[in-house]
Amino acid sequence: MLVKDYKNKQFFTGHPTRYRRGAGVVLINKDKKIFIGQRRDLTQVWQLPQGGVDEGETFLNAAYRELFEETGIKKTELIYKCKKWHRYDFPENILGKLWEGKFCGQKQKWFLLLFTGKEDKDINLKAFRDQEFQNWKWIFLDELLEYAAPFKRHIYENLQKEMAPIIERLKIKSGN
Repeated sequence: MLVKDYKNKQFFTGHPTRYRRGAGVVLINKDKKIFIGQRRDLTQVWQLPQGGVDEGETFLNAAYRELFEETGIKKTELIYKCKKWHRYDFPENILGKLWEGKFCGQKQKWFLLLFTGKEDKDINLKAFRDQEFQNWKWIFLDELLEYAAPFKRHIYENLQKEMAPIIERLKIKSGN
């Protein structure tokens, strides 16, 4: 049976066809390593900070907000905004369980930010009431795929390709 719900852009029963709008952050430190967090709910999963865009919010503001909510980090400098959308589909085992089943995946804008704070003072995984990560670490960009969830692997691979030349050319002041 075909269902036509033009408002929600869902046309087939059983499977949503809409992508949730999101923003993600590739956060680098002065050593050109990137921040990844170990999820609290799925301890085998490590990921980059990311999340949804609220109504009326810009993608960049959403990226800053998500970074703060997930890591407590506010001290950053914008380096780069990805030129393309990055999109992934939810795997069958979680499709329909997240966000009341409204979305089939996420469509994201990604940003490269430089961490300008101090690790011992400015990273706090418990800064927000709904703690996302239980642990964190810095890794090199070329290690990212080792940590990627299978359904996000192509996103992280594309981020590597787009951001590696930018990170490589980046001149970071020693004062950060």
